[in-house]
Amino acid sequence: MTQLAPDAARLGLVNTVLVVDDEPPILHTMEANLHARGYDVLLAANGSQAIAMATRRHPDAIVLDLGLPDMDGIEVIHGLRGWTNVPIIVLSARTAEAQKVAALDAGANDYVTKPFGMAELMARLRVALRPAPGTNDVALVETADFTIDLGAKRVRKGGRDVRLTATEWDVVGLLARNPGRLITQRQLLEEVWGLRDSRSGVVRVFLATVRRKLEPDPAHPKYFLTEPGSGIRFVPEGASGGED
Repeated sequence: MTQLAPDAARLGLVNTVLVVDDEPPILHTMEANLHARGYDVLLAANGSQAIAMATRRHPDAIVLDLGLPDMDGIEVIHGLRGWTNVPIIVLSARTAEAQKVAALDAGANDYVTKPFGMAELMARLRVALRPAPGTNDVALVETADFTIDLGAKRVRKGGRDVRLTATEWDVVGLLARNPGRLITQRQLLEEVWGLRDSRSGVVRVFLATVRRKLEPDPAHPKYFLTEPGSGIRFVPEGASGGED
């Protein structure tokens, strides 16, 4: 039987880590050290490769440089956060506080500056990989009537793109990232509009617009279901629902 190295053994399973950096020596160093600790390793030299690999391979964590040749690492974080909660540790030579804050605000879980100590980075990785409930790593949500591409922030229906406003997309994206889960009106108000007044009728207005654009019969929705007094539930497989 293969004996797992200390980090993987401590976690109880073998995790896959995607390392994104345009410096070959760092890629090779990270690959060797991660392998030695029992991790599976994926390597990407630019942002486009990173997003494509994350979509196909679904790594358990990502170690990401910000200074990439084709796009800034902040853009990579934004692209990933459209559809996945995978832990992202930024590994960058940028040391300014504003740059660290920008990366964390974009959705990074941690920030380590170069030059770095391997022991510290591995400790941060172990923390990032501790199980967390509620993650959802599905980039494409398909129903019988339309498809939601969370990575590209795009909805297609009948072979055509459906034009959604930024706010409509935020509503659809939040619900689609949590299929089958009841999302309360308070959650929608706080996460989409930054409001705390649960009496606001804005959710009802935008949900009605979303239904007109996506539901086969907006008066009898089967995908975006309202549970009176509770919230909204997105059901990709379709279900019977009443009027909002």
